[in-house]
Amino acid sequence: MHQIMVTIQGERRAPDVGLIRRLLSEHPDWGRSRLSVALCELWDWRADNGRVKDMACRSLLLRLEQAGAIRLPPRQRPSPNGFRNRSLFWVPHSREPIACSLKELTPLEITCVENAGEGDRLFRCLLNAHHDLGLRNTVGENMKYLVHSRDGRPLACLLFGAAAWKCGARDAWIGWQPSARERNLPKLANNTRFLVLPWVRVPHLASHLLARVARRIQADWETKYAHGLHCLETFVDTDRYRGVCYRAANWQPVGHTTGRSRNDRRHRLQVPTKAVYRYPLSRDFRRRLCDDA
Repeated sequence: MHQIMVTIQGERRAPDVGLIRRLLSEHPDWGRSRLSVALCELWDWRADNGRVKDMACRSLLLRLEQAGAIRLPPRQRPSPNGFRNRSLFWVPHSREPIACSLKELTPLEITCVENAGEGDRLFRCLLNAHHDLGLRNTVGENMKYLVHSRDGRPLACLLFGAAAWKCGARDAWIGWQPSARERNLPKLANNTRFLVLPWVRVPHLASHLLARVARRIQADWETKYAHGLHCLETFVDTDRYRGVCYRAANWQPVGHTTGRSRNDRRHRLQVPTKAVYRYPLSRDFRRRLCDDA
């Protein structure tokens, strides 16, 4: 079996499979969630805000089972991710065409979306209905923004999540060595979705929103996760888009991807190459991201 490695408390190591097997043997009544929480507590595997990394641990357990190292108990209930996907439904919202100057819509209301609230329902509805990639469930740290005009009409959605594990162009631009990347990857966020609603035709709106969010996301991330960010990234499919709004908002193109998916561990998937854009959030971002202490 190929050895599986994981970063726990900043240390890269192999999980204690013997401990997992012992817990499974001693607690046959435990479900997968109870097991993952117990392991997080035993390993003190927590995010910077003190919460146990339950989802990361469950992902590790699934990888160990797929590798034949352990046998997990049957699921006690359907996957909550599948339920959330099936339960998406239409949220009424204005679709009246908006074609005007940016000034006529300001001041804009840019709000952080909380999970399971009314804003979250609208956010999911808009991305699923109007973004060409839809919306998959967000795993790990993420930040969702919903934008309304001054009279309350929805205009746009932005989603930031976990950075890509590896990206040659980005890593070379930062100057990352593997150990520093493993340690500091949570200090970089990926703009995975950006949607200006299709009936909104407002010059400079997209670049204005990217700039506004870039100015506030450090504080928002710190409040939510108890650690800051030092850089943003995104990937633009150049067969379909030119990345004009990112360049206008001072995001820097630093190269292209190699045509592999971030989930392509076996080097079998071929996806379109994309332009890699970066936006530093601090002047000394390289020093902070390359700190291997």
